[in-house]
Amino acid sequence: MSEVVSSFGIEIEQVSGYEFRVKFDKPQHPSLLMDEPGPLGKDSAPNPSRILAAAIGDCLSASLMFCLSRSGAKVSDLKTEVSVDLVRNEQKRLRIGKIDVKLRPRLDGDSAALTKCLSTFEDFCVVTQSVRQGLPVSVSVEPQE
Repeated sequence: MSEVVSSFGIEIEQVSGYEFRVKFDKPQHPSLLMDEPGPLGKDSAPNPSRILAAAIGDCLSASLMFCLSRSGAKVSDLKTEVSVDLVRNEQKRLRIGKIDVKLRPRLDGDSAALTKCLSTFEDFCVVTQSVRQGLPVSVSVEPQE
């Protein structure tokens, strides 16, 4: 096991049924409501699969933006799309089978920085690289026109 460099904790409390409130360890972070889709929950908030998809997409977006900014690229916009396939395993349990991420940066000027970043930015995404150890995550970058 690797050396721990930092730790954090969150608290999760049931609101009602399958609806839960996530309380983060920093007071400036608002709590987050989560719920399961029907028939279990009321689908009143995102479920854990959607939160995982958001975490992966956001982490990759931030990593790409950081690399591009360090390379001197001017990015006027970045849109990210995350698609999740749910599958059933051998025991008929629902699982995330695959996650596809499409990053669409709008670059002002030369795209040489993008070419440079394509080989490195994913390595710096903590969430995606951690999840990849147990779940395939594919990533594509398609600049906006």
